[in-house]
Amino acid sequence: MADHNEDLIDYDEEEEALPTETTTTDAGQDDGAKGGEAAGADASDKKGSYASMHSTGFREFLLKPELARAIVDCGFEHPSEVQQQCIPRAVMGVDVLSQAKSGMGKTAVFVLATLNQIEPVDGEVSVIVLCHTRELAYQIKNEYTRFGKYLPAVRTSVVYGGTPVKTDQELLKNPATCPHILVGTPGRVAGLIRDKSLNCDHVKHFVLDECDRLLDEIDMRRTVQEIFKATPRSKQVMMFTATLSQETRAVAKKFMNNPLEIFVDDETKLTLHGLQQYYVDLPADKKNRRLSDLLDNLEFNQVCVFVSSVKRAQMLHDILHSCNFPVTTIHSGMTQEERIERYTEFKDFTHRIMVATDVFGRGIDVERVNIVINYDITDSPDSYLHRVGRAGRFGTKGLAITFVSTDADRTNLKAIQDRFEVSITELPENIDVSTYMNA
Repeated sequence: MADHNEDLIDYDEEEEALPTETTTTDAGQDDGAKGGEAAGADASDKKGSYASMHSTGFREFLLKPELARAIVDCGFEHPSEVQQQCIPRAVMGVDVLSQAKSGMGKTAVFVLATLNQIEPVDGEVSVIVLCHTRELAYQIKNEYTRFGKYLPAVRTSVVYGGTPVKTDQELLKNPATCPHILVGTPGRVAGLIRDKSLNCDHVKHFVLDECDRLLDEIDMRRTVQEIFKATPRSKQVMMFTATLSQETRAVAKKFMNNPLEIFVDDETKLTLHGLQQYYVDLPADKKNRRLSDLLDNLEFNQVCVFVSSVKRAQMLHDILHSCNFPVTTIHSGMTQEERIERYTEFKDFTHRIMVATDVFGRGIDVERVNIVINYDITDSPDSYLHRVGRAGRFGTKGLAITFVSTDADRTNLKAIQDRFEVSITELPENIDVSTYMNA
């Protein structure tokens, strides 16, 4: 990434820099074992997973009773490691920069932290959450709805491009409908600020989800900074991602004041515990047959099949549909309404197989997915992590299978193994169902 430090706000220019509190958790340490309680050997082997969480529950965070009740309704008993480390400080208004593996509940950290602190006032937006895709914005809004079900006075809305801007303008200008929490994509949020529809004078919490995608590209970063500058100087800033380079980490901290930094597992060990990973080496013209055989023979709840382009997504969808598989597809060539409809149908278990491009690869949470198939391998190790992270979320088991057909594919597979220090072996003829299906 090019150096664009001159484009960034540095709030420390006129102040003495404060030491940054950093917590890095790797396979050799368990913060939860401090204080005299020794961690079990099994737990220490699974850092960053739900196996390594503290024995205490969400009640220890002293959240609002309404939030505690919603958490119980959702069936959550124990926080994940990233939740255990972040939530106690986040609810106190501390800035947070967190990197943790897919499926470890990072979204719940900022949702619970902001809901716990918010004091809703009609006509005032108190929380702005930015993310890079419309689907992720839609999902985050649903998480606010889920955890805020017993806080009826708190309104949450989502805004993104591809929908009539007048609808958003009317929503924001009416004090009776103006959201207290606004989730959106940077382009639409910035546009609403420019036309004076969105007043950011009362924003107290500024959140970036998948912050690397929002800060790596200079144009996107400038849009984020434009929104940031429209908000008050005194506010809480929280940023979350599964993959964070040292460069982007430095950029992120420019937006923050003495942040708590939480890195669950070091950057080379971000693979998901409980996820079985294999590859299949085969000619490209044999992919369809092998995919069909896998879908026929493997036991699964739901499957995500990733391809490299919109055209290939539609083609593969049509092939699987003609073979009577319960398949749907989602890609950037669809209208926003159609993408949201397909996502909702898949999440509601209307379809068991989803063919998708990488638009579906980040942050999207469908709890029943336990198999991911990379029909086309990605050339980015980080994208691979996000793709396979659709399976094995929240500490559950899962299976990831990657097709490789060319020398370039094999090079990409080696890069993935080198990046995450993981051995991806050839798919065996028989797989024990218990290794990737929860009982």
